[in-house]
Amino acid sequence: MSKSKRFKQKAPTIHQLKPEDFKFLRGEDNRTRETWRVLRIQSEFIKGLDRLYGITKGVSIFGSARVQEGSPFYELARKCAREIGKKGFAIITGGGPGIMEAANKGAREVKALSVGLNIQLPFETHLNPYLDISENFNFFFVRKVMLVKYSQAFVILPGGFGTLDEMFEALTLIQTKKVADFPVILVGKKYWAPLYEFIQSHLVENGMINMGDLDDLHLVDSPAEAAAIAEKAWKKHVKRLKEEMVDSVQV
Repeated sequence: MSKSKRFKQKAPTIHQLKPEDFKFLRGEDNRTRETWRVLRIQSEFIKGLDRLYGITKGVSIFGSARVQEGSPFYELARKCAREIGKKGFAIITGGGPGIMEAANKGAREVKALSVGLNIQLPFETHLNPYLDISENFNFFFVRKVMLVKYSQAFVILPGGFGTLDEMFEALTLIQTKKVADFPVILVGKKYWAPLYEFIQSHLVENGMINMGDLDDLHLVDSPAEAAAIAEKAWKKHVKRLKEEMVDSVQV
């Protein structure tokens, strides 16, 4: 193929590529295909559970894939992962570039377990090279379950729609008691303060949420602060598990 023809080719559209969850949510297939897709979803759950089994002390770190190596946000993510990893936590990310790569790199630097749970997207880049455990998922909702199930804290670094989605997913699960209380830590006050203030001034003041719903939402600037909050939450979690064990024996 000539150079001129090669440059004239158009990138495939979302409708041409149609990832699995696009087809599933659109409901464009017949009943047989839909049934087989449900079985594939089941297999993704089984695969994820098998791959991550044994991780009992993890922190999921989220942030933009668009951040470049060496930038302030990249370095902030790397330092956060280092500080949290030093506390004995596994570092779990989406496995891609940007802040995910920085976090996995930070984990590797302090010999913490580095995990990447990638999602197959039409224009997704490859997994970053700093992973001890990696797994690929076709369905966003399966991946989300894995990111929550194996984490005792969420650290939210600067990002876009996907990062906000993960943050509010965690807060909703905590609010509705679908998971035990665990901290959702916004790192970078300058970046996150406007959103935090909006939540307080609009959602709370208009009665859309209770002030107590923000007990697990933290706004910090330093990696050390984030690590300290995660460690405190872990100790609380361990204490609760011990109390539950005592109660079960007494019963």
